[in-house]
Amino acid sequence: MTTHADDLEMTSGNLIGGVKNPYVTESEWGWPMDPTGFRYLLNFLADRYRVPLLDVENGLGAKDELVVEDGVERVHDPYRIDYLRAHIENLRTAVEEDGVDIFGYTTWGPIDLVAASTGQMSKRYGLIYVDMDDEGNGDCHRVRKDSFFWYQKVCRSNGSDLG
Repeated sequence: MTTHADDLEMTSGNLIGGVKNPYVTESEWGWPMDPTGFRYLLNFLADRYRVPLLDVENGLGAKDELVVEDGVERVHDPYRIDYLRAHIENLRTAVEEDGVDIFGYTTWGPIDLVAASTGQMSKRYGLIYVDMDDEGNGDCHRVRKDSFFWYQKVCRSNGSDLG
């Protein structure tokens, strides 16, 4: 016996999948992106365990593109900034409106690395681009992405400047 109808569409995730939620968007790899669900989870964990929470490794895997503009390498990743902003806004709401005790927040790994779930380098999570492809080609030099500079501003403002 299953807990859901066999005709429901399924979705993937890092370790486990589940029934696809038609009300949330998905990443390029089919992972649900649900900032409101993040707030719900923070409330659930706070209520269940009654301890201060530390959120670690919140982020988005995406295919980032290295471009050269005026002789400078850049990575424009507004989708990652939007993702992080929405989650931090919901974290803030969980703290300020719901009373969840959260003592910290971090993004996924600070630099791009091989994705544990797929073995791909092209599935990039970091705020810093690493020049390496899925076959191991590249010289591993690093380029700070737009999201790096955005998150730096967020940290310097203690989360008050999400612009």
